[in-house]
Amino acid sequence: MVRKLSASGNFDGILLVDDGGGPEYRELFRSLARINGVTVLTHVVNLGKGAALKTGMNHAAYCFPESVGVVTADADGQHSTEDILRVAAELTAYPHDLVLGARAFDRNVPLRSRFGNTLTRYVMRLVTGQKLGDTQSGLRGIPLEFIPLLLKLRPNGYDFELDMLVKCKDTGRHIREVPIATIYIDDNRSSHFSPLRDSMRIYFVFIRFLAVSIGTSVIDNVVFIAGMHFAPNVLLCQAISRLVAGMFQFTVAKRGVFHSQARVASALPKFWLLMAFSGMLSYLLIQSFLRYTSLNVIPAKLTAETVLFFISFVVQRDVVFAQHVSTAPNENTA
Repeated sequence: MVRKLSASGNFDGILLVDDGGGPEYRELFRSLARINGVTVLTHVVNLGKGAALKTGMNHAAYCFPESVGVVTADADGQHSTEDILRVAAELTAYPHDLVLGARAFDRNVPLRSRFGNTLTRYVMRLVTGQKLGDTQSGLRGIPLEFIPLLLKLRPNGYDFELDMLVKCKDTGRHIREVPIATIYIDDNRSSHFSPLRDSMRIYFVFIRFLAVSIGTSVIDNVVFIAGMHFAPNVLLCQAISRLVAGMFQFTVAKRGVFHSQARVASALPKFWLLMAFSGMLSYLLIQSFLRYTSLNVIPAKLTAETVLFFISFVVQRDVVFAQHVSTAPNENTA
C-alpha cells in the first residue's frame, strides 16, 4: 500500500508512525523508510493512537506547509489504496472540510464494531447535532489549517478521533463523508478500540452543559425564591432571576461547555433573546401548572425549567455559540 501511494504522485510525502512497536518491527520500518518519499517517525514507547496521529500531523504541518492537509489511514489493512486516494481527492476539492471515509455497517460487519459505531453515532447526534454514518473511521482527510487546533486537544488514545469530531462542531467546520469499502480482517480482532470506554468521551460535552445548567438553576431558583419572599410577583421575580442566572450561564457555557470562538457581539444578543424567550415560556408553563395542577409555585418552576433544559441545550449548541468556516476552493495536494 505504501509503495502504491508513493507511486501515485498525489502526496507531497508519506509519514509512518511507529508508536513504540519495539525491536521486532524495526527492520520493517527501516525497509519502508527506503521507499521514495517515506518518512518514519518513532515513539520509544507506545503513547496511543491519538498521540501517534498528533506526531504525524505536527510533522506534516511543519514540513509541508503548502499542502492542503493530511490523510490519515490505519495500518491494520482496513483501508484500501483506492479509498485513501478518494479521500485525498475530496480533501483537495474541499480543503476547509474534514473528510471521513464512511463504511457501511451491515450484517457482515463484526458485532463488536457494529455496536460500537451505532452507539457513538447516536450519542454524537444527540450531543453535537452531527448526523454521521461512521464516527470511528480512521481514514480521514484533515485540513492543514485545522491541525494546530487538533494538536492542542488533550486525548492521546482513540478518544482523540471522537474529540476531533466534537471540535468540528465547536468551530463550525463542515464534515463530509465519502463511502469506502468495509474491510475487516479476522473479525477485527486486532483492534484495541473499546466501544463503551472510548465512546464515553463524547458524553463529556453534555455532562459539562448539565453541570453548568445545574449551577445556573441554583442561582436562578435562589434569586427567584428570595424575590418571592420580598415581592411575591411571579413575572417580576422570573425576570430578575433569569437576568442574574443568564449572565453566569453565558460566560461559563461559551468557554467551558461549547469552547466557542464565536464573537461576543454576535453570540450575546442571541443568548439574551433565548433567555427572554425561555423565560417567558417558563412563566407560561408555571402559570399553567399552578392553574391546572396541584403544584405550588416552587415545584412548578422546577418542573418548567426541567422541560426547557433540552431545548436550551440544542439552541445554544446550534444557534447561539455556532460558528462557520469559509469554504473557498484550493488546488494543493495532500
